[in-house]
Amino acid sequence: MIAYITVGADDIHTAERFYSTFLPALGYRLEHYHGDLSYIPPDSPPISPDFYVKAPFNGASASAGNGTMVAFQAESQQQVRDLHAAALSAGGTDAGAPGFRDAYSDNFFVAYLRDPQGNKLALFTTTP
Repeated sequence: MIAYITVGADDIHTAERFYSTFLPALGYRLEHYHGDLSYIPPDSPPISPDFYVKAPFNGASASAGNGTMVAFQAESQQQVRDLHAAALSAGGTDAGAPGFRDAYSDNFFVAYLRDPQGNKLALFTTTP
């Protein structure tokens, strides 16, 4: 079981503005911890891992991992569209507009974006 996922950020305030536009809509609550951000999922199943946004421990600049991506499950196609738009308006960058992809199953509706630090994220649903 995955307990938590961490992405780095050089500007925690910008990261909070970005992630707080869509993670609360997916049930995550924000906790501030030693200057970092902890997004905690609901306690009810399905259990999801905590999602942390932190300044790198070694003091170096944060960087996005090539090939690394975190996916968040939404409740509907409309929620994917809405949260993708909200995240873009909060400083995110489009990495793939909401829609179906030929490479995936017929009911996999997904949008891709990057946070202000460059970390790649997906918002998806399998709800028809």
